[in-house]
Amino acid sequence: MSKPKIIVICGPTASGKTALSIDLAKRINGEIVSADSMQIYKDMDIGTAKPTIEEMDGVKHYLIGNVSPTVRYSVANFKRDALTAIEEILNKGKTPIVVGGTGLYVDSLVKGIEYDDLEVDLDYRNQLEDIAEKDGLQSLYERAVEIDSEAMKKISQNDKKRIFRVLEIFHSTGKTKTRSRNRV
Repeated sequence: MSKPKIIVICGPTASGKTALSIDLAKRINGEIVSADSMQIYKDMDIGTAKPTIEEMDGVKHYLIGNVSPTVRYSVANFKRDALTAIEEILNKGKTPIVVGGTGLYVDSLVKGIEYDDLEVDLDYRNQLEDIAEKDGLQSLYERAVEIDSEAMKKISQNDKKRIFRVLEIFHSTGKTKTRSRNRV
């Protein structure tokens, strides 16, 4: 049995993805699955380039404006929801068009990457905050390099959020971020 065809349009904000995807959807009987980490949230319309009802022009869109900004929404949540939407679209006999600029979201679908849906350990996060304040972020960066040098090649020494994430993944799973990301 052949795999169903799914179209992916990915690129930066304001590059014309929305107009292109809507035009394409109308031509090929498609529906759109948003792969944008900000468009998923309700009431976050400014700065997200979220399409208006008029711009959607009758084309059904999934994963736009359906999560409260107070709710944690991870790439694991996205992948689950996007696969459900894709299945629904295929069951209608239509073509799914995945559209967005969040590379992590697109990669989770296209490359089949599985991400653990880890809950944040607030006690550990507070410990990291204390260490960063007392010893400096550089000390945590160096610890993260020791744990996962591959992941840290792409992370700035000043990127506290991503440094913390590398350390938190290892703390919670005993696996590096690189190892967690590359299992398929």
